[in-house]
Parts: sequence; C-alpha cells; structure tokens
Amino acid sequence: MSGDVWFTMLPDGESGVAAARLLRPWATETIPHHSGRPWLLGSWPGGHVTVGAAGARRVAVAGRCPVTVEALSERAGRLRDIGDVERIAHGLTGSFHLLASVDGAVRARGSVSGVRRLFHARVAGVSVATDRGDKLAAVIGAEPDELLLAAHLLTSPLPYPLDDRCVWQGVHAVPSFGCLLIDADGQARTQPWWTPPEPQRAWREGMPAVRSALTAAVDACTTGGGTVSADLSGGLDSTSLCFLAAREQKQTRPTGAKLVTLRWQSLDPENDDAAWAVRATSGLPDSEHVTPSPDQWPLWYSDLTALTGHAVPTDEPGAWVRDGARMASLCRLMTGRGSRLHLMGGGGDELFSTFPSHLHDYVRSHPLAAWSRIRTQRASQHWPLGQLLRQLVDRRTFGQWLTAWAETLAAPLPPSPALVRGAPSTAWGMDLRMPPWATRDAAEAVRGLLREAAATAEPLAPERGQHTALACVRTGGRGLRLLDQVTSRQGLGYAAPYLDDQVLEAALAIRVAERSTPGRYKPVLAEAVRGIVPDDILRRTTKGEYSTDFHVSLRRNRSALVDLFDGSRLARAGLIDDAAIRASLLGVHPTPEAMRCLSSTLGSEIWLKARPSPARPPSTAIPEGAS
Repeated sequence: MSGDVWFTMLPDGESGVAAARLLRPWATETIPHHSGRPWLLGSWPGGHVTVGAAGARRVAVAGRCPVTVEALSERAGRLRDIGDVERIAHGLTGSFHLLASVDGAVRARGSVSGVRRLFHARVAGVSVATDRGDKLAAVIGAEPDELLLAAHLLTSPLPYPLDDRCVWQGVHAVPSFGCLLIDADGQARTQPWWTPPEPQRAWREGMPAVRSALTAAVDACTTGGGTVSADLSGGLDSTSLCFLAAREQKQTRPTGAKLVTLRWQSLDPENDDAAWAVRATSGLPDSEHVTPSPDQWPLWYSDLTALTGHAVPTDEPGAWVRDGARMASLCRLMTGRGSRLHLMGGGGDELFSTFPSHLHDYVRSHPLAAWSRIRTQRASQHWPLGQLLRQLVDRRTFGQWLTAWAETLAAPLPPSPALVRGAPSTAWGMDLRMPPWATRDAAEAVRGLLREAAATAEPLAPERGQHTALACVRTGGRGLRLLDQVTSRQGLGYAAPYLDDQVLEAALAIRVAERSTPGRYKPVLAEAVRGIVPDDILRRTTKGEYSTDFHVSLRRNRSALVDLFDGSRLARAGLIDDAAIRASLLGVHPTPEAMRCLSSTLGSEIWLKARPSPARPPSTAIPEGAS
C-alpha cells in the first residue's frame, strides 16, 4: 500500500460522531468502539493496526509490534480502567502508538523517542487525537505557525524544549513523555506516562538487558516473514542490525524470508566505511547485498525541484529534503527486491557514546576517575585546560542556560571544533545560532520562544549527560519519523530499532560515563552483540566521515539551490533575506558554519512551496454511513 499512513482517535460519545463526519472524507479505514461509534479513522496498510477486545474495552497498537489479536485481547481483559493501560501493556516490544477505549474515555500515547508522536485539536467541538498534525490542520483549516517556522531555521527537527510544539496553529503536540486522555464529552488532558531510568547500572551488569532488548526490537521488524532491508554502512550500529536481522530470519522465519543490505560508496577515498562493509558482507552469505552505481544513487541536494512540484509527504518541515532523491532511489531499489521495511542504525551514537556534557556530572560524582579521563582525552584531543575548566565550573540551571542561549541567537556562528582546537561544551545543549540569512524578526521570534520556555521547561533528566542523551535521542526520533512518512508513502516502512522504547530503557539505565571509555569504541554495544557479530568487526575503532560528499554535492547542485530561493516563501514571510542566502551559496568558499543551517532552511522553503492549498480529501475516502 502506498500513500500517507495516519490515524485519528475519537472519544466514545455523540460529540465524537460529528467530528467523525468531518474526518471521514480523508479516511480509508475505520475501527469502531464497542458502542459502534467511530473510534479510529485514518489510512493504513494491513497489519499496521492490531486491536484487542474484551467486552466493551478495546486496546490497539498502531505501528510495529509483534503482538497477536488474541494476546492483545487477553491483555484487554485485564484492564481495570483507563489509567491501567501501561500495566497491561508491559512487555510489548517494537515501535508503536498505544491506544485504548474504556467506558467512553480514550487514551493514547506515542513512543519515548518521538518516532511515534501525538497531536490533538478541537474538531466540531470535541478533542481529536492524531499521529499527524497536518491531517487535523486540513480539517480545521489551520495555517502554519510562522514563529515555529522561524525556529526551524535553527535546526530541523526542533531542539528540546521547542520540539514540544506543533508547527500548525490550533494543533497541539502532546508533551514529551506524555499521554493524552479524552473523556466521553470530548475534553482532553495530558499526563506523564514515562520517566527516564536512573543511570545506575554498571555497563557489564546492564549489557545483557541491552542485548535482550535489541534482539527483541529487531525481531519486531522481521516478524511476519518476507523480505526486509537494512543499511550496511560498515559502521558498528548498522552492521550489528544486519547480523541480528539475518540471525532472526534464519532461526524463526519460513523459507523465502531474506535480508537485503544497502551500501553506498562515499566520494572520499579515505573513508574506510566501505572496507568494513565488505568485511561484514562476507559474514552474511545468505543475504543479498546491493551497492548502487553512481547513476542509481544521487548526490545530496539533487532533484530538489521535483519536491516542490508535489505535496511534501511530511507534516512538518525537515532537513530530510537534502536526501530526497536518495530516499526515492532507496525505495525503488528495496521495494524492487520485495522489501517491506528498511532498517537503519539511527540512535546507536546517542545511546552507546557519551557526550562531553557528562564530564560536568562526572567531576562531581567521581572526581578522581573524571580527572583521569579528562587527562587522557586532553592528551589525544588537545583541549585547552582553561576553556575546559570554565565549562566544568558552570552551575547554570537548565532555565538559565536557555535564557543565555536566547541572548546569543544572532551572534556569529562558532567555528566547528574540527577546524579549531577548543574545549567541548559541557552545557545542557548546543548553543545553536540563527543562520546569517535569517532576518532580525525571525531571530526575535525564536528568542521569544526560548525565553518563554525558560520560565517553565525542565530538563529531560537531572544530570546533563543523561539529559543530552535524551535530547539527542528525541532529535533522532523525530528525524526518523519524517523519513518514515516519506518512504511509507512509497510502500517502504523505515525503522530504527535502537530507538524502540525497550532498547532506550535498557541503554539509558547504564551509567553515563560507562557507555563509552577511552580506547574502546561503544563497549556496551560491542559486548551486547558479541557472538552475533564477528569479533574482527567489533574491533573497529574508527568512524566514517562524509564532509567530502557534502562539499561535492553542494558544488554540483549550487545553481539549483540558488534558483530554489527565487520567489522564496520564507522571504515573503519575513523570515529570511533571500539575497543573503544566495550570497552564501555563491561564495567562493561557503563557510561550514553557515552551511550547517542550509538543510533546515531548505526543508522549510520546500515544505512551504509544496504545501497544497486548499487540501482536498482523496477519492478513496470512506463513504458516508460506512462502518
């Protein structure tokens, strides 16, 4: 099945029936409450939604979860009330929305990483939930929020805490780690459903749980048999998934199930990813390995005008447009070989590496061990001691850091750490800057959003290292969500098993400082897949770098990029100076600092230009009166 995949959820009352009438023209699928009134309306492929029923109670999973109707119905039978949903759902694996209907009330939640998000809006006087903000926006006639579009110039997806907002006016995002409850009268409220684990386990103690959770996450991808595909870059993250998927299919799936791997060649001859990928393929003799030729694998920023000629398939702007032509090629190559789902290694860096911010916590909890680690890393990376000490003595709260960040938004972009020797930041996050082509009004709009957030926002975890890991996980999850919207429209789901809830729980319970150690590359992941991934691959200590590919892609597509900003919608909205962005693109040597913001700006420009107006329901909608 191709086309947008989405659902809406309605309460079990007469108020929900009126909202259903407005939603029905867009929907191709419907699932009723026990009462017969519409509960779920939307469009999804077979197997995407599984419903368990016990009397008048309903529980559903929408997404990737290997639970059967019978097993889910048994869980529904143990449901006491709407507040009991998480208890009966304990142990479910995969990546999914969890939905319930009990005694007229409904409850919904997404996933920790944001791969599965939730939104809500008032439709015909009743609150309606959805996994795609644009669907409710179309029904209520909402326009994009220009304040949020200004924030998307910083980076897409938005950084925490701005990522808890929706780009559509009148449509609200359910807060981080929150669930949505709607009563029979259509009134909505949110409450937390998840809190991060305390990172107290030693890595050797926590590693078996990581192995078990990761195995279950990959199994959730291969359940059902058939062909699945996966990136095989040569890096440890994607390579581990390939070996896990091949093992799961060989052990438990019927004859005919297979794995197809995809590896694309970097333009940099010094990038050793290719050599490691070739080594991995020799250990996967029963899998099909695809390495696209240059004419099958476009450069970044290719064929951008093709995106503006069609409705962009995502509900918010995203930097994925840089890879738009590649995503189209990936879908053709993999669906042509029968793949129904493509796996990628996103989330591995966030969970199994440490960020410099952990040093801020480490020097306070284990000062002797922290200074030993700092000496080792200073010796290899030449960190200036004075800069580092100033970072480590910083005692700002999260709110104070947000306020300070707001004041530096329009300051010159800091140089890349790869270009100058400097101590890494140990703050609560990156002090992102507005791009040099952003207008003063755009910068002031984002400054206002950050100041507003600083008054109420709390960090995702009390310590900076755990907070940073969670913030980066959410950024990766939201990015994957948009990629899945793009590829699912072409019949190929996109999955990142590292971002499944049970993997996050296991990995985040390990002490932050022990997720990575000097001299060993991702020791927790390496030990978790030992015996599945060959030992010689686990000994890799390098990581591929793709700046050459970026610069070649930019140089060859520069003219098309400049032309794309003719009649700029962002400039018309007063958010960018189109002459300034052309000047940046046409410079003899575009600075890496300025180009960091290019993909985000490009994503917003293309999203605005390709947005259909007005939206019309598809001809495949459910006719009035159908159940």
